[in-house]
Amino acid sequence: MKKYFFLFAALLFSMGVIAQETTGIQFFKGSWEEVLKESQQKSKPIFLDAYAAWCGPCRWMDNNVFPQPEVGEYYNANFINYKLDMEKGEGPKVAQMYRVTAYPTFLYLDHEGNVKYRIMGGRMTEDFIKEGKNAVTQFQ
Repeated sequence: MKKYFFLFAALLFSMGVIAQETTGIQFFKGSWEEVLKESQQKSKPIFLDAYAAWCGPCRWMDNNVFPQPEVGEYYNANFINYKLDMEKGEGPKVAQMYRVTAYPTFLYLDHEGNVKYRIMGGRMTEDFIKEGKNAVTQFQ
């Protein structure tokens, strides 16, 4: 009986982990060039979270806003979402290209990489969705 209990508990835990992974914003994994290609292929604009590892408001967004189901629902449906540390790897080049000087900076770009909308600083869930909706109007 204990064996079945542990098996059932493990199954419930794994389902919780899977459910947790599917809520909130799903960020594209890959290079900057790959995200541009993905945007072109899917005919969706890019949402770029330009952050720095030491940035408190960036971590707050990661923990409190990006995981929210309503944020994920809107952003996943309307954008190719991408996170990039502006101080590592391709980040410094992208930061210079888009003149990112404060963190977090949120850029909304067309599939060619042109900025259509920009906001800086953390936002509460409702305001962040509202900004995403404002950005979408720039692509119409």
